[in-house]
Amino acid sequence: MAQPNILSPDQYADLLKQAIEARNFAYVPYSNYKVGAALLTADGRVYQGCNVENAAYGPSMCAERVAVFKAVSEGVSDFVAIAVATVNGGTPCGVCRQVLREFAPELTVIIGDVEGNYKVFTLSDLLPHSFGPEHLLR
Repeated sequence: MAQPNILSPDQYADLLKQAIEARNFAYVPYSNYKVGAALLTADGRVYQGCNVENAAYGPSMCAERVAVFKAVSEGVSDFVAIAVATVNGGTPCGVCRQVLREFAPELTVIIGDVEGNYKVFTLSDLLPHSFGPEHLLR
């Protein structure tokens, strides 16, 4: 396992708390599986996201991508850590892992549950041998 960015246990817990708060806004009438995310940027800002489902399923959006897209849409793309909160500590889907990889291959990923229990990984732990912009021929 790669060494995650060094944040204090208090910082991990605070970021997870913000992800748990974001989870409250999830729109999940089909799966009833609420996810919240809190994305910490290098300048100290936090962008929250929640999952938003759709009856057609395909247009649904995960919490992690909502947080990333909110940050990028405001001109911020230097990410330090993301906390993801679910009822049972579920990890980000493959699409979210790939979107996060685009911006921060060694991002610290805090996976937690609604009780505040968490584990810390790097994105490369969750997406080994990943494909990124540097692999494209230009």
